[in-house]
Amino acid sequence: MSHPRPNIVYVMADQLRYQSCGYAGDERARTPNIDRLATEGVSFSNAVVSMPVCSAYRASLMTGKYTTSTGMVINEIRISPEHHPRCLAHCLGDAGYELGYIGKWHLWANQLGNHHDPANSFTPPGPHRLGFDGYWAAYNFHHQYYGEVAYYHTGTPARNTFAEGTYEPDGQTGLAIDYIREHAAGEHPFALFLSLGTPHDPWTRSNVPEEYYSLFSDVTFAPPENYLQENDVPYGDAWSDIDKDPARISEWMRVYYAMTANLDANVGRVLAALEKCGLDQDTLVVFTSDHGECFGAHGRMKKNIFYEEAARVPFLMKLPGVIPAGFRHYACFNCVDIMPTLLGFAGGNIPEEAEGMDLSHCARGEAGPEPAFAFLQNTGACAAWEDGHEWRAVRDKQFTYAVYRVDGRELLFDNLADPLQMTDLAGSAAHGAVLQTFREKLSAKMDELGDHFDVSSYYRANWVSEDRLITRTAHG
Repeated sequence: MSHPRPNIVYVMADQLRYQSCGYAGDERARTPNIDRLATEGVSFSNAVVSMPVCSAYRASLMTGKYTTSTGMVINEIRISPEHHPRCLAHCLGDAGYELGYIGKWHLWANQLGNHHDPANSFTPPGPHRLGFDGYWAAYNFHHQYYGEVAYYHTGTPARNTFAEGTYEPDGQTGLAIDYIREHAAGEHPFALFLSLGTPHDPWTRSNVPEEYYSLFSDVTFAPPENYLQENDVPYGDAWSDIDKDPARISEWMRVYYAMTANLDANVGRVLAALEKCGLDQDTLVVFTSDHGECFGAHGRMKKNIFYEEAARVPFLMKLPGVIPAGFRHYACFNCVDIMPTLLGFAGGNIPEEAEGMDLSHCARGEAGPEPAFAFLQNTGACAAWEDGHEWRAVRDKQFTYAVYRVDGRELLFDNLADPLQMTDLAGSAAHGAVLQTFREKLSAKMDELGDHFDVSSYYRANWVSEDRLITRTAHG
């Protein structure tokens, strides 16, 4: 059924970097369906994540706010719905949308580890689902995609499991297709969010279907030109400072690219289901990721850093007849802009407290205001209360500027001339004026947000209770 407002299908990967997509120029990638989205819609080619960590991204997606406003300053703490009464799903629901959420949630657990305990994995119906009061088939998070994969499909903490041998992303995509079929003739538009866990590690051969691993089993992935085997001391945390032997990285990347190929196949299944149900012309399809992966670049693994490999993500939007096909937009698109941009397409009211910008006009190919830059921040180690890893950064269409709190070190990269960010220009006399300009941009943005560049332990002492529940989200 055609509605005046488009259906929305939002598919997000976990840890898929922009650089590992075929349409971005990676000839090793097997991503024909993702690439097809890039040819049929718009690619925001400067899309980044303000804090490249799982929970921080998801909090920004739901609230349109930066990490120092959501309070999700590390993983494995529980978001506070009391501080965010108008989230994305609330606004979509008020605009007349039926809502569905499938897959990884990662805004509920309040323990480090112990992911399979229902106390950590089951988000009960009510305010902690942040407005997703309709269809729910989610699990807080895990990344073992065979075996004990599960989801919660009811209002009680009774786990549902896929058929034995089902690969979790395949099973989750199957649930999404069922949802699309069941809502195809509905009286109201729907907004379905499909949050897949791949290509997040562990990158073991047993954690991906053999048919996809076989596509890369004979491929040797050489370290990138900006690879460093030494750890990024003193700035890296325990998640980044691990063994980066080239042979291990090559095998990890085989699995990563295999997971991505499977992810792409599931994107294709969703697109096919929309076409079969006659919804492909009336549905806004979004594909993106919560952050990237370094694979040894700059001496780091994983995410949680301002470098391109971690912060830059694919962001594709398709809506025939509304979004022109096959063009790239270079707006400084940040994850805080997603909520207002989706509401711009949905005709929903954007909350005053949202800190991002509606860029739906950019997706339509229309003129209008754009962010002058993207603001990035780090408020601690991935999931541990550790000081010494904090940084802030600004990224515009040409440069990335960053500063570490622990020693005040500044970095400046020309991403157009130096896409691998191998030449730090912060000490270059010729770039002194550029450096000062970025200092001023960063300072002004932090003042605007009330971001005091605190150490991670400040939040533990003042914002989060001993049992990892957020008690406040702003300086008093």
